[in-house]
Amino acid sequence: MNGSRRNSGSSLVSSSSASSNLSHLEEDSWILWGRIVNEWEEVRKKKDKLLKDLVRRGIPHHFRAIVWQLLCNAQNMPIKDQYSELLKMTSPCEKLIRRDIARTYPEHEFFKEKDSLGQEVLFNVMKAYSLVDREVGYCQGSAFIVGLLLMQMPEEEAFCVFVKLMQDYRLRELFKPSMAELGLCMYQFECMIQEQLPELHMHFQAQSFHTSMYASSWFLTIFLTSFPLPVATRIFDIFMCEGLEIVFRVGLAILQMNQTELIQLDMEGMLQHFQKVIPHQLDSGPDKVIQAAYQVKYNAKKMKKLEKEYTTIKTKEMEEQVEIKRLRTENRLLKQRIDTLEKESASLADRLIQGQVTRAQEAEENYLVKRELATVKQQSEETSAQLEQAKKTIRQLQHQQQPQAKGPPRYSEESVLQLERELVQARLKEAESQCALKEMQDKILDMEKRNTSLPDDTNVARLQEELIVVKLRETEALTGQKELRQQVRDLEEHWQRHLARTAGRWKDTPKKNTLSELQDELMSVRLREAEAQAELRETRHRMLELETQNQIHSNHLRRAEQESRCLQDRVQTLMMQNKDLHVQLQEIKRRQAEIECKSKEEVMAVRLREADNIAAMAELQQQISELEIQREEGKVQGQLNHTDSSQYIRDLKDHIAELKHEICCLKGQRALANQPTFDGIHIINHYVGEESYQSSDDDGVKGHTLQDPQQRSRIRLHPNLRDTDSEEEEEEEELRLSVPQGSNHKSTTV
Repeated sequence: MNGSRRNSGSSLVSSSSASSNLSHLEEDSWILWGRIVNEWEEVRKKKDKLLKDLVRRGIPHHFRAIVWQLLCNAQNMPIKDQYSELLKMTSPCEKLIRRDIARTYPEHEFFKEKDSLGQEVLFNVMKAYSLVDREVGYCQGSAFIVGLLLMQMPEEEAFCVFVKLMQDYRLRELFKPSMAELGLCMYQFECMIQEQLPELHMHFQAQSFHTSMYASSWFLTIFLTSFPLPVATRIFDIFMCEGLEIVFRVGLAILQMNQTELIQLDMEGMLQHFQKVIPHQLDSGPDKVIQAAYQVKYNAKKMKKLEKEYTTIKTKEMEEQVEIKRLRTENRLLKQRIDTLEKESASLADRLIQGQVTRAQEAEENYLVKRELATVKQQSEETSAQLEQAKKTIRQLQHQQQPQAKGPPRYSEESVLQLERELVQARLKEAESQCALKEMQDKILDMEKRNTSLPDDTNVARLQEELIVVKLRETEALTGQKELRQQVRDLEEHWQRHLARTAGRWKDTPKKNTLSELQDELMSVRLREAEAQAELRETRHRMLELETQNQIHSNHLRRAEQESRCLQDRVQTLMMQNKDLHVQLQEIKRRQAEIECKSKEEVMAVRLREADNIAAMAELQQQISELEIQREEGKVQGQLNHTDSSQYIRDLKDHIAELKHEICCLKGQRALANQPTFDGIHIINHYVGEESYQSSDDDGVKGHTLQDPQQRSRIRLHPNLRDTDSEEEEEEEELRLSVPQGSNHKSTTV
């Protein structure tokens, strides 16, 4: 043991000799453990129960390092030679390890000081393991286990023991990032509490006090962070020998000892009780809690069953999570589809509104064009009337000039030219009016075509009516504005005339000056009145505009509400379709499961039929063997009695041929079935030919001679194949009676 400590100076335990004041009991314990260490292999194989009892009583402090290594088979590991090379490498977990080292055993002398030997060797071991097992890397709770190992042995040996603990004692599964093994331990421990401490379990559930809130550190650190160090070390001795079973036992024993107090506390009180009260209960020593732990009922088979149940539950949860993810994905896709549909609906609404506005603008233009057309028509009618009047005048002049042709001319040439010029101008105006009329007609046709190309909708008529109302209001406002402008112009004319009249007012008398002043005041009052009326008209016009905008906005809101209701109805329809599809999927899965069960039943039925065919073939082969034996016996009987047995032999051959034909038919049916063989039936066939019977007397290997002359030739069958017909048994009995007692017979085993 001293030799194992010369490799490193990191061990807390000194290698000096024991004190001279040891008691006889301690000396006997030292002698006993010394013999156990020296004869470890033999003790481990033959006296395992005694070894477990001694470990439960406690391993002596100075033997603990070597016994721990022997218990976990870590004394000669090849990875020990790689330790120095691992320390030269760089680990991605170094920062985490450095951060947590100061939190590991902060009150212990070996790890208390910063950058001390204890902290350095703890960092080395944790870094080396994070490089060996990169999947686990570093986990915070593992540092307490390594720290306990370093209190007992050098860092190289502690590293080897820790690697063994992680590999063989389920600690690696506990410290994996998923911590699946910890969840299994919590489930098993909770089931034990429910079975053995039902009242406490109901109280925990009522307070929502989960098992992981107080027991997770028990499994991760083997009570090293929850109990005093001497107690935790004794429990760790048993853990090295028996595994995680001791954690379940001790945990349940602690709950049994504190059940009365825990039932009276709420959640915060129970947490305080676990953190402060329970550790002080164990200051007296670990013997009481260890003795109580082995009074706890622990069934390994039930733990295996709970493990299977937990695996099944987790599998179902994973399937449900996959289904939830799938449904969330479908929901997200449906939301995206809804957003797309909303955008398309908004764009369609915008296009509809734009089309309606365009139609309204075109209707307005059409209205203006019609007004202009009416004006042009009126002008054309007036022009045509003037033209007709001019033509009449010309005809009258011509009639008047005919009787007076001989007399002096009534009209001068200048007047005639003037009339011709007027006629030309009238015709030009008529042509211009006709051109304008054609242009207006073309515009009307173009507007009608554009109106027909626009989309028809039920709201267009209402929008047109609204637009006409708005335009009427606008025309009213414009006419009112024109009237006001006319009034202003009239007032300005009056004012100018007034100024012209009062230009020489300074020359008039004072009475006239007073009158003029009154007239000035009257004009100013009229002007102010006109301004007030103009402002009033403008205010009304603005009010009409605001009312129109309000009506338009209300129409937009009403349409938006209708569209939103339509979209909500569509979303509900899609959700109902999704539910229906989900129900159909579940129904299809159920039907598929039923079809699989039916197919399995059909396969089993086919295999059973095939097994029956094989059994029938075996029976037929047995009958062939019997007939061959009967033929041999007939031959022997014929030779002994000097009688002719040819007829009997022919009958047997015919019978054998018929049986072989039936076998061929059965084999053909089996080949046509083309089904997998039934592995649960094993049949052993042993065929014996005529020549083997003849040579069996010489070599003594293929046949056996009956020792008893009274014994008859018989066929021994497998118990599952002893099912022969009554007629064959009668024939066999007749053959047995006909064979002489002194002859040798052949026996065949099928």
